[in-house]
Amino acid sequence: MQKEPNSFPSKNQETKPENTTEPVLEVTEVKVPDSLKKKPLLEDKIKRKAVDYEKFDQKKKLITLYNKAEVYYQDIELKSGIIVIDYNKSEVYAGRIKDSTGAYTQRPVFKQGSNVVEPDSIRFNFKTKKALVWNSRTDQGEFKVKAEITKKENDSVYFMKRARFTTAQDVDDPEYYFQTNKVKLVPGKKVVVGFTNMVIADVPTPLALPFAFFPMTEKSRSGLIIPNYNDSNTRGFSLQNGGYYFALSDNYDLAVLGDYYTNGSYAMRFESSYSKKYKFSGNVNIRFENLINSERGYPDYSRTNIYNIQWSHSKDSKSNPNSRFSASVNLGSSKYFVNSINQVNVGSRLNNTLSSSISYSKTFNSVPQVNLSLTATHSQNTNTEQINMTLPTLQLSVDRMYPFAPKDGTKKGFFKNINLQYNLRGENRIQTTDSLFFKPQMFKDAKIGFQHSIPLSTNFKVFKYLSATTSMNYNEVWYLKTIRRQYDARQNKVVDTEIQGFDAFRTYSFSAGLGTTIYGTFNFGETKKIQAIRHVMRPNVSYSYTPSFSKYYDTYDSDGSGTMIKEYTRFDNGIFGSPGKNMSNNLGFNLSNTFEAKVTEKDSTKTEPKKVMLLNNLNFSTNYDITADSLKWSPMRVSGGTLLFKQKMNVNFGVTLDPYAISNTGRRIDTWNIDNGGSLFRMTSANMTLNYAFSSKDGDDAEKKNTQGERNGGREDDLFGSNTDLSDRRQSQFGDDDEDKEAAPSELFKYELPWNVTLAYSLTYSNNNREKKITGNSLMVSMNTDLTPKWKIGASTGYDFVQKGVTFTQLRFERDLLSWRMDFNWVPFGDNPYWGFFIGIKSGVLSDIKWDKRNQADRNLR
Repeated sequence: MQKEPNSFPSKNQETKPENTTEPVLEVTEVKVPDSLKKKPLLEDKIKRKAVDYEKFDQKKKLITLYNKAEVYYQDIELKSGIIVIDYNKSEVYAGRIKDSTGAYTQRPVFKQGSNVVEPDSIRFNFKTKKALVWNSRTDQGEFKVKAEITKKENDSVYFMKRARFTTAQDVDDPEYYFQTNKVKLVPGKKVVVGFTNMVIADVPTPLALPFAFFPMTEKSRSGLIIPNYNDSNTRGFSLQNGGYYFALSDNYDLAVLGDYYTNGSYAMRFESSYSKKYKFSGNVNIRFENLINSERGYPDYSRTNIYNIQWSHSKDSKSNPNSRFSASVNLGSSKYFVNSINQVNVGSRLNNTLSSSISYSKTFNSVPQVNLSLTATHSQNTNTEQINMTLPTLQLSVDRMYPFAPKDGTKKGFFKNINLQYNLRGENRIQTTDSLFFKPQMFKDAKIGFQHSIPLSTNFKVFKYLSATTSMNYNEVWYLKTIRRQYDARQNKVVDTEIQGFDAFRTYSFSAGLGTTIYGTFNFGETKKIQAIRHVMRPNVSYSYTPSFSKYYDTYDSDGSGTMIKEYTRFDNGIFGSPGKNMSNNLGFNLSNTFEAKVTEKDSTKTEPKKVMLLNNLNFSTNYDITADSLKWSPMRVSGGTLLFKQKMNVNFGVTLDPYAISNTGRRIDTWNIDNGGSLFRMTSANMTLNYAFSSKDGDDAEKKNTQGERNGGREDDLFGSNTDLSDRRQSQFGDDDEDKEAAPSELFKYELPWNVTLAYSLTYSNNNREKKITGNSLMVSMNTDLTPKWKIGASTGYDFVQKGVTFTQLRFERDLLSWRMDFNWVPFGDNPYWGFFIGIKSGVLSDIKWDKRNQADRNLR
């Protein structure tokens, strides 16, 4: 192998020639037969330039370019401090030059097509396209490769000697690398190496391979996923998260993962992502676990199957604006997030609701416009294991029509504003439990119904300042099965018998409303800190009337005596309700308020005062039943909310005030509470919630969401801890994976430490029966901070002041080791204490180089 050329002379040592231009030779044109013509030395022109000078040696056929030299030939680009072109040998030499301090600068950059090499010096032949490179540096996918000597055999094959490759940012001083003596590199395709040793912090480790093969491609490739080793006190030793990745196409893929424990427990997961540009995108996760606790024959032996299905799909609105399809599915076993052996779902297991929705909608651009939608929904309470589904819900609506309005001009007045619509809603509603999910009994108990509604309404002005609305609504409900209620002598009780067949009922109602908006401003002077307070009131009085539909009611014998005195309707238990027997005649009163202040700006350069919202809303509402014989007034509900501290703290409160007294048994009586020795109103309940998210960067960190935790049914924040997917521990548990945030090595301490805090406080008061008791009083806190540029810590905890105990607590620690990540996650106490430690390479191509150790408490399958 040829040695590296001697160092090129510095600029100060070189004597600039008087004539630096290439001489021009005049040649007499002579016709030569084509057979005798010689092929040109080069197949194309060479373009060149340099900042300081170009030196031409006609005798040696050399051209020397100095300082920021550049050469372009076909698809080859070469930039360097000095470049020497040898026309006689069709070769080019490039290297560094010394600056005024004597340090070498302007390292060569050799580019051919998409392949880039940055060596200390290079020798390249234009005709053979072969090259000899010293201390080359090149990027191949996620790998950075540096070799002492590199031989470029042709456009697609490189041979390297004494090479190192790493995923670290700095290939000259990496925190780790793989050292090997022989490398064959095919850019964009593969890297084949001989004996390879892993070096960490310049210290060789015992980790070595006799040879290795690394596929290099910009496209996804199929391959094995190496499992993790772990152990459990109740299930034995295990291999987890092993499987195979299928790169099926550019539009979709599939990962098949599995776990196996020596006691027979196993788990399977199928994960797929798909997308089509400008059309749609989504992903599917299917998880199944067969869990065995203890050993067969022991009293604590148990076995259960759990599963979870997640599907997310979104359609690009630009592909078809009139047609939309979306899906957000999260269903499965109610105990999946409690018992799963492959996820630490701290937030999801504390939440008790799973929900799903799949919807398709289409708009018909007719006159009037018609909207059609089909929606399948699912709601599952993981505590009660109750499941409610609609398979599906059909909705059809015809846009609003104005039969008396002119085609042109405004719609003013009572008649011109009369409008009507048509709405159709059909449902196939299912209520079942985990044990009957998707079994024949589940579909047998389904309830089907259709509801037609035609609202007719108008609005107009009264006395210029009052806005009046009136409406009439016609409803028609169709059911495919009803009930017959009768006394069964054999069972000695009243039973309901289902009657299959079409049946319907029809109802109508009337409503009206009158409201206005009142503005009031209290001025305190422009020199005051608070210049003015603005109060906006929106009072509204409403009236609703629904007649009695007793014609749909029948009587039945309740005790077998033959006396038909009890009344019922055959439409009881229908999904759209049943016609009301009693007439409804109500007056409603509502008053909403907002308060806003004008405050003098602290900045004297600003001429306008600052607007500050004091109360976003303060609402009072109650009802008066005209037809009732007693207790005509319903309790008054007072609710409000506001944003404080630069709109970072959200405060909401509510109070229920009852004007009537209660008896000794706790029943409301037709006596004013003030006449019974009490106050004007009796507060029966009250509640307040407070949410506050703030950070050192004006909310930037506080906006980060726990996306996977929310998708699993938990919270979008980390008040209940962060979710950890044990199948991929390379992701930061702080939701910050910006690889570009590289702090300077000397920056060991920051004066301003980044941090974020999320608070949630809830208080509930109950006094329905003079108990005067605080039934709920809890505080939850989540805190995250950067102790140093590379150290992050976080904690989620809370305290229940009623139960007098600490709520769920999680501690998080993470160290950014540049191309590596190390973290520790600890749940110190509770139903499922847990700790997990992980250290591994962030890069996906070397994701199997890691150490993942965790310890979970023994779980009783529930």
